Amino acid sequence: MKKLILSTVIVILCFGCKTSEKEAKMDADSEEWISLFNGKDLNDWDIKIAGHEVGENYKNTFQVKDSMIRVNYDAYETFENAFGHLYYKKPFTYYKVRFDYRFTGNQVEGGAGWANKNSGIMLHSQSAQSNSLGQFFPVSIEFQLLGGLEEGIERPTGNLCTPGTTAEMNGEIIADHCTNSNSKTFYDEQWVHVEAVVLGNEMIVQIVNKDTVMVYQNPKIGGGLINGAEGEWENNGITNKEFWLAKDGEPLTEGYLALQAESHPIDFKTIELLNLCGCMDKTAKNYKSYYVKADNSKCIY
Repeated sequence: MKKLILSTVIVILCFGCKTSEKEAKMDADSEEWISLFNGKDLNDWDIKIAGHEVGENYKNTFQVKDSMIRVNYDAYETFENAFGHLYYKKPFTYYKVRFDYRFTGNQVEGGAGWANKNSGIMLHSQSAQSNSLGQFFPVSIEFQLLGGLEEGIERPTGNLCTPGTTAEMNGEIIADHCTNSNSKTFYDEQWVHVEAVVLGNEMIVQIVNKDTVMVYQNPKIGGGLINGAEGEWENNGITNKEFWLAKDGEPLTEGYLALQAESHPIDFKTIELLNLCGCMDKTAKNYKSYYVKADNSKCIY
């Protein structure tokens, strides 16, 4: 009888260990996406519109409605270079970000021709607070979002633009300010799902509707602001160009996320982020198998 009881206990203990190990493995593999937008307000975001102080939502440009962040120009008579950006409150380095967007309505009067159905999300961006008062665009890597204008005329989305930055593709420095992706064109007001995989200054992957459309490496500060023309920094409202010129060639390893407002109404929703930097000690309670960058100071035992 004693042998039977002992055998039963051993079986239970072994089964319990296997279950525990399986649960631990499932927990380590389970992705913990966080919502950057609560669907109710912009409390976790900083507004910066050219010509206005941080936090001033000029003419109610950034709105929250129906669980969406809406870039809206109903109160504008003309655009007047009021380029705006909405910055998430904290920077990231290794991560995935995903969201849905759609262009709506018509471009506001006074917007540039190139800005028609044009927006983006800025990656590795400078902070809202570090912008010059009149600055049009933050120094950053832009995941450009475009909408189709004329049926049958290709206008891909998920492109790369480099305000005050450079990157490499196939081992060569990208010379152009904007480089088209291989995505298809999206017309009218349809929702488009996009994702970016950002690995510090190693590599950035851009994905549109589950298709990888752009891959590039080695993002750095430098290359002029847009096209290297004389006076381009000043003409885009930047008063501290010497600060950025002194950083020429510095790797972009981290930065802020910022949604863009360039004169065409656009909606954003379901903005989520998966941190890829964290505890990589397998003995810790909060180890995650999908982390690619170790920060073991965050380990919990």
